[in-house]
Amino acid sequence: MNNKILIYQVFTRLYGNRNETRNQWGSYSENGSGKFNDFDRATLKHIKDMGFSHIWFTGVLRHATQTDYSKYNIPRQHPAVVKGKAGSPYAVCDYYDVDPDLAVNVDKRMQEFESLVNRAHKLGLKVIIDFVPNHVARQYESIAKPEGVKDLGSDDNISDGFNPQNNFYYCPGQHFDPYFDLHYGPCGAEHCEDAASLKPYKEYPAKSTGNDHFDSSPHANDWYETVKLNYGVDYWTHVGHFNPIPDTWNKMTDILLFWAKKGVDGFRCDMAEMVPAAFWSWAIDKVKFLNQEIIFVGEVYDPNQYRNYLNSGFDYLYDKVGMYDTMRSVICNTGSASYITGAWQATDDIKDHMLYFLENHDEQRIASDFFAASARKGIPGLVASVLMQSNPFMLYAGEEYGERGMDAEGFSGVDGRTTIFDYWSIGTLCRAANGTLTPEEQNIYDTHLKVLQIARNEKAIDGDFYDLMYVNPASEVFDNYNQYAFLRKKDNVTLLIVCNFSDAQAEVSVKIPQHAIEFLNIKEKKYNTTDLLTGEKMQMTVKGDQSIAMTVAANSARVWKLAVAAPRKKKTEE
Repeated sequence: MNNKILIYQVFTRLYGNRNETRNQWGSYSENGSGKFNDFDRATLKHIKDMGFSHIWFTGVLRHATQTDYSKYNIPRQHPAVVKGKAGSPYAVCDYYDVDPDLAVNVDKRMQEFESLVNRAHKLGLKVIIDFVPNHVARQYESIAKPEGVKDLGSDDNISDGFNPQNNFYYCPGQHFDPYFDLHYGPCGAEHCEDAASLKPYKEYPAKSTGNDHFDSSPHANDWYETVKLNYGVDYWTHVGHFNPIPDTWNKMTDILLFWAKKGVDGFRCDMAEMVPAAFWSWAIDKVKFLNQEIIFVGEVYDPNQYRNYLNSGFDYLYDKVGMYDTMRSVICNTGSASYITGAWQATDDIKDHMLYFLENHDEQRIASDFFAASARKGIPGLVASVLMQSNPFMLYAGEEYGERGMDAEGFSGVDGRTTIFDYWSIGTLCRAANGTLTPEEQNIYDTHLKVLQIARNEKAIDGDFYDLMYVNPASEVFDNYNQYAFLRKKDNVTLLIVCNFSDAQAEVSVKIPQHAIEFLNIKEKKYNTTDLLTGEKMQMTVKGDQSIAMTVAANSARVWKLAVAAPRKKKTEE
């Protein structure tokens, strides 16, 4: 087994939910919710056995919701500033608490989470949770903070629009007055059971909104349900005031340390680039002093900032605007497979720190009508994304079965994504659990499993990478718009990988340049090879500047493993 990191992202509220009622705008009592306890030993072992090293439990922290938990002394949230019945997991209302939806016994919800972490660790799985540093729910109020910890905003001078020691930004003298009806909002609050009796939501003075909207009137498409946190940056002058250390830095670092001490192995940091890099350098250093093995994954979309945030301590960054966007265009046949070369070259100096993925909770499902309308079309992109480099890869639960994400859940609507706002269950995960996958879903899963096993078990994936596209331009024997080819090599193991993004079977000849032979130290000889995806065997002569012919099925790939023959044993005389 090699060291490649493979992350399995689960939306915790949905993953284990087997309630198939699925009423649009359904409540918790109607549609149900997954639980921490759904991740029993057998479930976690299945995830581990698929090949994953880490599991990212999305939506663990307590966030704004329309569900009434007041009998457990949990403050209610006004539905006008909650998106959907279940609410966004990125509108956190208590950094020191976990979502009560996820607990069998709400009063013991933290203990249930701690038990989950322990179960995962016993099986060798590492646990990642979200850290949401840029914004909080409008009605943030911690009821679980440790003794002596002051709540965010409790000491703010609310007469200052900006003060480096405030936790929030304010609009002095102004009421929160968004461009929608505050009684209901655009968020489905009219579906709240007691909406008719609700008083309009009031906030004075208004706080600035999470997506850097610094006036009192956010629009429906803004992150109106959230409040921007203040890390000492004056956004009116674009000057950072970091000496003395802003109060928010201390409070947010203490939150990271709180979860690190509970055994969390990593943090996926939401919209990390909206928080100054100076904070991350300061905070990550303190967390890693506690535990050097904790990893930080940053959601950073500006390539010009990649190296800045890596230098600030991040271990890995989303490769969204480069590799993801490129791979999506190739899968959809709107971009050439040859563009993949440019995508990896753009981050070649930091390649080990880029996180590849094809789906996550923000992106549309491959099989949705908004992406490729077919999970099968994503297979060559999966093979390339997982096997072409040694950097981490992340897979979103349901992707391995070809989940389409085409449900009309409620607030989320039909958008090709699996909802993060509604109470729901995921069809493919339910069918996988009860053994009723369709033949195509089972086939998609089997293929994913083979690719993941190759990524974890083949030592060549820890070795050198060699892109073959520069010596295989468009020709009668190689279609560089639809095919992508590369080599992986470590010690005496070589993999030749050819991906076919076309909807038609391809007859392909792939040239292996002399430079690859020398650079990778490949012996020129005849090999007995095996396709690790199909089990098919073929004899293959590898020689510098010569081509290797093969057939590659539509929307598929070849992963040829070149076998080095064992030395012949000498016959012993009797």
